[in-house]
Amino acid sequence: MNDASLVSAAASASAAPAPAATSPLRASPGRRAWQRFRRNRLALVCLMLLGALVFISLFAELLSNDKPIVVRHNGHYYFPIVQTLPETTFGGDFETPTDYLDPFIREQLAQGDNFAIFPLNPYHHSTINYFSKEPNPAAPSADNWLGTDDRGRDLLARLIYGFRVSIFFAIVVATLCTLLGVLYGAIQGFFAGWTDIAMERFGEIWGSMPQLYMLIIFSALFARSLGLLIVLLVAFDWLLISAYVRAEFLRNRALDYVRAARALGQSRRRIMFRHILPNSLTPVITLVPFMMVGTISALTSLDFLGLGVPPDTPSLGELLSQGKANLDAWWISLSTFVVLVGTLLLLVLVGDALRDALDPRKQLEGAP
Repeated sequence: MNDASLVSAAASASAAPAPAATSPLRASPGRRAWQRFRRNRLALVCLMLLGALVFISLFAELLSNDKPIVVRHNGHYYFPIVQTLPETTFGGDFETPTDYLDPFIREQLAQGDNFAIFPLNPYHHSTINYFSKEPNPAAPSADNWLGTDDRGRDLLARLIYGFRVSIFFAIVVATLCTLLGVLYGAIQGFFAGWTDIAMERFGEIWGSMPQLYMLIIFSALFARSLGLLIVLLVAFDWLLISAYVRAEFLRNRALDYVRAARALGQSRRRIMFRHILPNSLTPVITLVPFMMVGTISALTSLDFLGLGVPPDTPSLGELLSQGKANLDAWWISLSTFVVLVGTLLLLVLVGDALRDALDPRKQLEGAP
């Protein structure tokens, strides 16, 4: 080969494109699943919207509250949102907590250099608008953007706080159900034999109980509280997770990597939770959004029947009950329906996309 050929070959080699750092087929399963999820634009938008709503609900007190965030009065600064101040602080006559919606207090805070910065919606979920110009339930107005309920409480504030209660209630229940179901199903599927038979019979007996009737009975017998509802829902909903985890453990326990771990003398706990469990979480992850949907629906149903959260807790089900009792106040039913159905729809769309992304039949790049 002459010098010209060598130079040409070197130039061709330098001009050739560099190989990709990581081929799609060599990417980790989690990375490939995330890529498939991102291709579903609707689900990605739903996930971002749901995350934004949950994040915003964390700061509900800064968005909807009857207490100002900052007050300047007579040269002093106060933070009523974290302080309880008597109305004598602002020129009132009594030592009772200040009602910042009182026209007299507002007049005092508007004099001279005084000022008060209120949240965007100046009502708490428990605030009763005593100064409404219409009888309750009042229609939407400049003061109450979505109207009031039958007790004069601002509907927008009730929806914001009610959404936060529902979504975090569902997160807590889904987390506890997942932990309990994974532990029960892992033990059941790993040890198999008589352990599996006995635990399976117990699960069948426990699961055959009428869940809704049991929830209604216990809710009627004990004082209403979020803690009681969490215990009652977790007591029944973990069975679905355990069934999927059991099936995955029964399948994986006979594979070569588990046999190799046993041959190396690794402990049962290490084999279960270090080797088998990470390869058995796909059905668990896909079930969590749908479990949250069922939990929110159950909480709303119990609240609608008056057997859910305590009366002073904001609740979507309680608002639906008010809408049923006040059919002429259409704004109560309509706004609550939009919030409830919108939340459930976002969760379902995210769950469907997550299930498709983790489908083992679509592990190869370009699979339909």
